Amino acid sequence: MSNLSDIGVIKSVLQRHGFTFSKALGQNFIVNPSVCPRIAEEGGAREGVGVLEVGAGIGVLTAELAKRADKVVCVELDTRLLPVLDETLADFDNIKIINGDILKVDLHKILEEEFGDMPVIVCANLPYYITSPVIMRLLEERLNIESITVMVQKEAAVRLCADVGSRDSGAVTVAVDFYSDAQKLFDVSRGSFMPAPNVDSAVIRLDVRKEVPVRVTDEKFFFSMVRSAFSQRRKTASNGISSGLGMNKQTVITAIENAGLPATVRAESLTMEQLGTLCEELYKLR
Repeated sequence: MSNLSDIGVIKSVLQRHGFTFSKALGQNFIVNPSVCPRIAEEGGAREGVGVLEVGAGIGVLTAELAKRADKVVCVELDTRLLPVLDETLADFDNIKIINGDILKVDLHKILEEEFGDMPVIVCANLPYYITSPVIMRLLEERLNIESITVMVQKEAAVRLCADVGSRDSGAVTVAVDFYSDAQKLFDVSRGSFMPAPNVDSAVIRLDVRKEVPVRVTDEKFFFSMVRSAFSQRRKTASNGISSGLGMNKQTVITAIENAGLPATVRAESLTMEQLGTLCEELYKLR
């Protein structure tokens, strides 16, 4: 297949199949020729490894992954892209496209049936509007995967890769850090896409943890507490927690103080260890 990073080639292929970009699906295809090879390399695509890709676009990243890994399985939602991919990826025999919604398909079944005992990584150029839901599903399902390398909005990358307890941290930061070790790999300018989005992007890699950083009695309660604590960022953690969990504010303050923290502490200043301790204190008093 011709160079899929060439805008002329892309336009020709899409026109031939009568394809038009969908704003609802957040479609922005990568046209910068240096980006996809770098994602594949730094994402860990290599011999002996399988890759689960989320969304193929016209197959630019898919092809780079297939050149390096033993097998690539891509879950693509847009049925209009299937004939396009049949053409653009015709030279590869180690790619399988599954038409489905990554938020609904049985991921455990796909990994087992398609990869068996093979080590698996995840790579994706995610539409901005589903970044957090997709990342959290991939992490929360505790899939047998090594890492998740994704392109996200630059602003989201800062939040996702922030240190827990830092100014940029939020509930999603805590959730991501609970399940993985996150790092930003590189920035990608808005001009690297067609059509160009209104913001810049960044590629991040989440290396899935074998052990969680803190042990809590009830993980569901822990994440409910975290979401509540960060729900009112300009107020103290006690306000958000009491409101979100429906607990008496004084009871929450007691738990905070029992955790060795000041009553006026704000959520963004809490480390993972402090959040774990606070969760256990709250759990006793709930």
